Amino acid sequence: MNVFKLRQEICEIGRRLYNKGFAAANDGNISFRLGENEVLCSPTMISKGFMKPDDLCTVDMEGNQLSGHRRRTSEVLLHLAIMKERPDVKSVVHCHPPHATAFAVAREPIPQCVLPEVEVFLGDVPITRYETPGGPEFAETVLPFVQKTNVIILANHGTVSYGETVEQAYWWTEILDAYCRILMLSRELGRVNYFNEQETRELLDLKQRFGFTDPRLSPEMKDCDICANDVFRDSWQEGGIERRAFPAPPPMGAAAHQAAEGVAPSTKASNSQEALIQEITNRVMAALNGKAG
Repeated sequence: MNVFKLRQEICEIGRRLYNKGFAAANDGNISFRLGENEVLCSPTMISKGFMKPDDLCTVDMEGNQLSGHRRRTSEVLLHLAIMKERPDVKSVVHCHPPHATAFAVAREPIPQCVLPEVEVFLGDVPITRYETPGGPEFAETVLPFVQKTNVIILANHGTVSYGETVEQAYWWTEILDAYCRILMLSRELGRVNYFNEQETRELLDLKQRFGFTDPRLSPEMKDCDICANDVFRDSWQEGGIERRAFPAPPPMGAAAHQAAEGVAPSTKASNSQEALIQEITNRVMAALNGKAG
């Protein structure tokens, strides 16, 4: 492992964050796990767009600073909490991308089953409960979600994403913010169209072939609606999460499931619809006859 190249890569990702508007002023932080008890991280009070390799510092897995002439960020505890929970994670990126952070402030759940890239690379994206940034309580807010996703929205704060490399950890945030912007623009145009269950399952099959996992494919999710944000719904009440701007996709009801399986709708349902149509027709004709008289 070339530590100097890692320092350069962290600075490059910092520049991307700053240039994309994901980290204003000294916002955001980036880390990479060098070994069992050593993590390289960005320092506090520095613009991520102008960091130099020797600005970075190292900490142990408890957050104690090991080296560096600049003081480590207090939010490194968030990074360490994720790394402890997920030994496969080498890098963590935290920032404040505007469109995703708007969902964090509104506490609006991210709709699923809309964009192929999001289904394959992200899946359901949770929103944490709010805690004051910097302390251990703040770091603990991500723990219920870390095993089931690679990107998390932090209520009224920003995002955190993580992966095997610094660039991969950054990618998930860039995909999420682009998606949130698309959702907002689509809503301005009038509506958001959702995939149906078959289209979504085709994307999940593709996701598996790429080597990614998705909790929607686990046995405990077999009775859940695949497009209804059911993976993290149990956390909504504690975090104040509620659908307001984006309606839930239409559920796959019994008739839809029957149609997908080639089964005709029940006679009872058909008769009820015919009776309703006939009643409406009778009322319209009665009204017209009354006017004619």
